This record gives sequence, C-alpha cells and structure tokens, in this order.
Amino acid sequence: MEPTQPRISVIIPAYNTADLIAGCLDSVFSQIYQDFEIIVVNDGSPDTDELEKVLEPYLTRIVYIKQENKRAAGARNTAIRKACGEILAFLDSDDTWLPDHLVSQVTLFDQDPTLDMVYCNALVIGKGKRHSQFMDQCPSDGEVSFEALIVERCQVAVSTVVVRKNAIVKAGLFDETLDRCDDYDMWLRTAFQGAKIGYSHKVQARLYGGRPGSLGQSSSKMTQAYLAILEKTSRNLPLNDSQRDLIRRRTVDIRAKYLVEEGKCQLYKEQFDKARELLSEANRHSGRPKLSLVLFGLRVAPNATNKLISFWCRIRNIARG
Repeated sequence: MEPTQPRISVIIPAYNTADLIAGCLDSVFSQIYQDFEIIVVNDGSPDTDELEKVLEPYLTRIVYIKQENKRAAGARNTAIRKACGEILAFLDSDDTWLPDHLVSQVTLFDQDPTLDMVYCNALVIGKGKRHSQFMDQCPSDGEVSFEALIVERCQVAVSTVVVRKNAIVKAGLFDETLDRCDDYDMWLRTAFQGAKIGYSHKVQARLYGGRPGSLGQSSSKMTQAYLAILEKTSRNLPLNDSQRDLIRRRTVDIRAKYLVEEGKCQLYKEQFDKARELLSEANRHSGRPKLSLVLFGLRVAPNATNKLISFWCRIRNIARG
C-alpha cells in the first residue's frame, strides 16, 4: 500500500535563525491537525553549521533543502516546487503557531470549498516582551479583494497564510527579484487572479517583530519596497481604469509616507537641511498641518524640534507596546 500524500505542505525558509527554529518546528509538530509535511529551506544561511546541529533531531520528520541564498521569495518557491500537499501553509522560522492554527484554517476551507486562501490574527511579540495583536495595528475589515489589499483595508501576515497551491502557481509564484514585501506582492497577484480570500480574527500565531537583521526592521525601507510594488503592479498587471486610478492615488500617499520616513532618518542624523528638503517634498504631496509645523520648527529651532520629535516617537512606541 502506497503512503498517502499529506494534505498540507508547511513551508519554512531558514536564514540566520538557528536559535529560533526549534521553537518554530515544535509549534508545527504540536498542531492538533497532523496531516502535513514540513519543508525547511536553508537559504544560504551564514549560521548553517549551527542550524544543522539544531535540525539534526528533526531530520527524519522534515524535508530539508539547502541552497544558495535566493532570499525569502526564492526559498519559498523552492519549497513550493517540492511540496506534495494541495494546500500550502507559510511559516517564517522565527515565528510560531498556536496548536489550533492548522485545524482552524482547514475548517474554514471545509466549510467553504470555494475559498482559495485564508489568514488570521496573531500576537506580535515586540522588544522588552511587549506584545500586541497584529490586527489591532494592521486590520482586516470587510471582504478581501485586490482593491482592499491595495489600500491596506485588509492586511496579511505571511506566517498565518494557508493557501491552495494551485492559486499560488496560477499567480506565478513569489517574485525572486524582490528583497522585501514579496509576500504582499504575492497576495496582490493572487487576488487579482480571482482567488477567494477569507480570514479569522482569532489569534493563532506568534510573530516576533523587531529582530535585528529582520527584513521588516526598517520602516523607511519597507515603505520604499511597498512603493516599488505598487509601481510594479501598475506596470505589469492588466488593470482596469478604476484599479489604475486607485493605485495612482495610493502611490501618491505612500510616496509622501516614504519621504516622511526618510526625513525622520535625516533628523536623527542631525542632517537638518536634508530633512527639511525631504519633509518639504512630502508636504507638497500631502499638505498635512503637522508637517507644516515640523518644517517651521526646523527653520527656527532645528535641534529643539528634533528632540521633540524623538520624544514623541518614544512615547508613541510605548503606547503601542
């Protein structure tokens, strides 16, 4: 009797997380739902020796692939091509699932067989053990659509996504030219191809934010990557006039946000002339009263303005934590 193929392929890219991946794997093996395979892709990790020592006790229970570095998108694509399951479940190697994650997501598929992709809420573990719920900061509201993803009315954490493999293949897999936000680009293309996407507000995962070296650490770089994906989407997809106009307006907003983030970076470096230049351009895009006030402060008292902004950012971060 031939062994049956697993229903789910769990995809875990590994890069410089030897100290965290055991917890990640243990959270998968602790799932109530057990019809899965696990594919770990060592994406040219600099800690390979340590990683393989940690993985040694798991090797009989996982599919382990080692490759040259292709970033997260390339690692996920390698695993997708190897995957036997009809459903893919993505999990970053520094994140973990709660025990009911897979059974909850599979139940959504079973209740509505027309669904192609589902995701859920998660606990975001920040510095100093502060934590918050992902959907408190990045909400999902109403029906998920291409347009909802563009304006971020619905936002997706990759380590909560469970999706039919054929939906990802139909959308063209992950874009390996992107070094950030390749997951956001993937969901946009998946939705554009007509995938039906659902979600749950239930917390089913733990996401570890702010890890040194993580791709999401720099707000300015993430905003720049998001802007590049909007431009790529407008350039490459056969959009209708309404969609193209929506992206154009969203691009203006994100461009202003990027200039503000870059302006903050220059402020922290006390490069006040450059900061004023960036924030002035941002103000031309958005015309926000607060930006006008900051620009006035930079003209008359740059050091004091910088200290005030730094203080306000610390207070805001504490409140969010």
